[in-house]
Amino acid sequence: MLNRVITALRSIRAPFAQSEPDLHLLVASALEAAGLPFSHEAMVAPGCRVDFLVSGVAIEIKRARPNRKALLRQATRYLASPRVDSLLLLCERDPGLPDHILGKPCASLSLSGLWGVAAPAGSAKTRPADLPLAAAEPPANAPPPAGADTPAYLQPAPAASRLFGTLSYQPRSRSWVIKGDPAVTEMAKRLFPGADSGKRGVARFTAHRRTVGELNWLMMRYPLAVMPEDLDRWNQALQESQAHYRKLEDFRTNAPEYTDASGAFQGVLRPFQQFGASWLVHAGRGLLADEMGLGKTVQSLAALAACGAFPALVVVPPHLVSNWESEINRFLRFDGRPPRVCVIRGLKPQPLPEADIYLVHYLLLRGWKDALPELPVSAVIFDEIQELRHSGTEKYSAASLLANACARVWGLSGTPIYNHGGEIWNVVNILDYHLLGDWESFTREWCYGYGNAVVVHPDWLGEHLRREGLMLRRNKLDVLPELPDKRRLVQRVDADDALMARLMQPVLERLRSYAVNPGDSPSRRALEEGNLSHQERQATGLAKAACVAQFVRALAESGEKVLLFAHHHAVMDEYRKELARLSPAFITGRETQAQKDASVRRFMEGRTDLCCVSLRAASGLNLQRATCVVFGELDWSPAVHSQAEDRAHRIGQKDSLLCYYLVSPGGSDAVMQDALGLKVSQFMGLMGELPQSEADAARSSSLARRHVEDMLKRWLPGADVPANVP
Repeated sequence: MLNRVITALRSIRAPFAQSEPDLHLLVASALEAAGLPFSHEAMVAPGCRVDFLVSGVAIEIKRARPNRKALLRQATRYLASPRVDSLLLLCERDPGLPDHILGKPCASLSLSGLWGVAAPAGSAKTRPADLPLAAAEPPANAPPPAGADTPAYLQPAPAASRLFGTLSYQPRSRSWVIKGDPAVTEMAKRLFPGADSGKRGVARFTAHRRTVGELNWLMMRYPLAVMPEDLDRWNQALQESQAHYRKLEDFRTNAPEYTDASGAFQGVLRPFQQFGASWLVHAGRGLLADEMGLGKTVQSLAALAACGAFPALVVVPPHLVSNWESEINRFLRFDGRPPRVCVIRGLKPQPLPEADIYLVHYLLLRGWKDALPELPVSAVIFDEIQELRHSGTEKYSAASLLANACARVWGLSGTPIYNHGGEIWNVVNILDYHLLGDWESFTREWCYGYGNAVVVHPDWLGEHLRREGLMLRRNKLDVLPELPDKRRLVQRVDADDALMARLMQPVLERLRSYAVNPGDSPSRRALEEGNLSHQERQATGLAKAACVAQFVRALAESGEKVLLFAHHHAVMDEYRKELARLSPAFITGRETQAQKDASVRRFMEGRTDLCCVSLRAASGLNLQRATCVVFGELDWSPAVHSQAEDRAHRIGQKDSLLCYYLVSPGGSDAVMQDALGLKVSQFMGLMGELPQSEADAARSSSLARRHVEDMLKRWLPGADVPANVP
């Protein structure tokens, strides 16, 4: 029986640096393969256990170099047991014990003798140098050969006659661990700095489809024995890595056209937007990092429709909840019906109704941390994903759990902040964990040193993310031929309803007076109509000022040079407070000519990237450095807007100017949108190209009257609306 056990154990390949628990696994596997029943940690005497007991043969494993006298005492104790007929010691080196103790056989098998070879039957003390190399047969559950279009480094490693260590999977750290020949682990650490585990003879690789390919390449030069219990997992990981490579190559060489078989998407996409939607469908997990104004929202909705990923969950900044709700209702239909949109509110989780799309803003993630991963959603979209650039917060932790619970995860951002290492590393981990390696190796190799957050070559990092299929970014210049000279986009922003109600209290008193005094003269009524209209427009501008400022900050942080237009001085003063960190220039009509000229110079010379301009004080200004125009307030006249846009745009300019019209659902914006013909989320053609005429001015007066009539219906629904006085 002792010889049978020795023969069975010679089939294992035990690397020098193997830990004792792993050696136990190898011994158990060898005994099972030989059909030898055994007991593990068997009691052979009171207070005396042996590692393995095989039909009277005791096996004791000693990983280190034990003291000979102590080992002799322990062997004697084992062999004194009536349950033990013989003893086999598995040690790093032959301990030199007698061949018989208490008249029973005592043999030893050295780890050195098992290092990297499968030894034939024979003496347990035969040295490895004297053994012929035995050709190893491929295991029965080896992965099938990859296709011819798969590169060599992703092909299954061929069977080898010499092994240099073992490969095992550690679920807790989600990593593959090499334990073996120090020459191999040292080579792995030099080639892949992130593999350094800090332990001699051990190298650790994150279980990512990219690193699986690198590890497979290393195994072609230094074959490793995959632990039996992890072999299926390794084969699956290698096949996933191969499939990912082929998927990237297929899209790169033959990108499929965008198709929406469901018919749920109702919009019309430009060619570059069709490519972006198709890329999202293909990517599964990815970062759409198009420059602001190129339609990331509509591309993501088109992608959801194309792959039928409903219900979906969209995580957005607080000020964009209304805009997303509007976009969803504009662009999606399900069998002719509008989509069911559930806006999640409050920090305390509650039962949610069935919906096609769930909307939640980032500030609520911490309260719904455990509930959201349980939602039966097919896709998660993180809009403005740079909100997750800081780890270590409840918001980030909740987002990470949510991303791990869903197979299809997309991030949208016009600000791919990959020049700040820590920020993009955190963002990428949400989408594809450890694509950029661990933090230490990332900062060491990509940044200026351990813990430094600045990337040395941002363009190299951006190219790496694109090459790995994680990021798609197009800027305005890339798609300029597909863009009009001006892109006007009307976007909804939230407003402070409580502030709006407070500001409107004194206005409502005057509105009631206007309603109950229809006998006033036409000129007096016209004057009062203008005042009432002016006051609600100002209240609307103030109520949405904080959200407008938040939107402008996002533009400035993405590198845009912004002109922010408003009408009322009170609104401008609010912008001055909200946007103080950006040190904006102001041209409001209250400045002297010298102050106005100084503001223009500050903006044009690049000392500030934000200039706040009054709608009625923009004539004659040359502010062509601007790349983006934002209207925080509206004017009745289309020509006023067009002239304001022209401060940043000139005929023949080789650029496409992006003009945002920010509107809130309440207050005066709805009436003014109607009058101007502005459609939410719609790119509009050129409007009001001619200077404002006398007819335009007269039209503004009549629009003020219509505005007051609308105010009466909204604010005083029970009041009689007086007839128009010509």
